[in-house]
Amino acid sequence: QVQLVESGGGLVQAGGSLRLSCAASGGTFRNLHMGWFRQAPGKERAYVAIIASSGTTNYADSVKGRFTISRDNAKNMVYLQMNSLKPEDTAAYYCAAGATWLKVIIGRGDYWGQGTQVTVYS
Repeated sequence: QVQLVESGGGLVQAGGSLRLSCAASGGTFRNLHMGWFRQAPGKERAYVAIIASSGTTNYADSVKGRFTISRDNAKNMVYLQMNSLKPEDTAAYYCAAGATWLKVIIGRGDYWGQGTQVTVYS
């Protein structure tokens, strides 16, 4: 069983930056594909980014060029660097993990964190 704990959320002015972290425990981290999702009030959960066990990355069009996903296999950590934040980025951000790339990217990851809130004000 893999446990995921997100941190790093907060309140930031538009144009600012935040770095989210996701700490994983209880599994073989290097074999997992890791993703970030977000859910704004009244909206469905949406895909943000994924980093494969190989290090390959993919981003939603809405964050491409502004967000960067990375991982540190030695520390069992995955990060989401968010730059040029916009009010529409306001959401709860969730870390997800799974053994199958496709399952993670479509939101069917095997493991999920509890989320961290990001609020961007103008």
